[in-house]
Amino acid sequence: MEGWYYSIPLLTFSVFSVACCIERVLFWWKITHRQEEVVQQALSQYRRNPRAAQYLLEQNADLPIARIFLAGLELNEASPEDFKLALETALAAEVPLLKRFNTVFDTVITVAPFLGLLGTVTGIIQILSSIQLGDIGGTDTQGVGRGIAEALYSTAFGLIVAIPTLLISNVFRSLYLRQLSKIQEYGGMLELLHRQRQEMQAQQLSQYPYTKPSPSGSSTLPPYSSLEPS
Repeated sequence: MEGWYYSIPLLTFSVFSVACCIERVLFWWKITHRQEEVVQQALSQYRRNPRAAQYLLEQNADLPIARIFLAGLELNEASPEDFKLALETALAAEVPLLKRFNTVFDTVITVAPFLGLLGTVTGIIQILSSIQLGDIGGTDTQGVGRGIAEALYSTAFGLIVAIPTLLISNVFRSLYLRQLSKIQEYGGMLELLHRQRQEMQAQQLSQYPYTKPSPSGSSTLPPYSSLEPS
């Protein structure tokens, strides 16, 4: 069939779409099966020992939310405003990774049906070209059959490529929106813990001001305490 060359880009789109889907499935599988446990452990450890929480996040730096948290924890004595700004900046940097291949999926969903329609149009043209107005009874039925088959196959192929890609793309888009909501939720919890730690340290400094150097040359500093009550 002459119209099969329209199926070449459709076949290319289908292969590329499957490859992108596999990458996205592995990506979201990793996040959904590891993120919750890592975040809960990091928040719990941050209450007692920020260093331990930072080490845990560094061990799981392949997770986007771990990299976002590290952007704030790596700041030394950051104010709550600077801490929040660091988290928001890191989140903005991770968004393209979370939305990766969305443009590819949208392109396949849009172009595939049009390529199928193009094959339909060329099939109809082939049908009309095989019909001779002066010899209706002697029309080449073989050419008409080829044209009809070309039109139907190309349309079906375009829809076969576009419809599954649309469904899978919607799933990935919902996962992205859910992940964005979780990052904002957990980031807010981390900001709150950081603010509480800053306030507690300020209270300790007001209760235990620096004293004059002792005879040994050392000064008295406020003891370190965690956010959890004793």
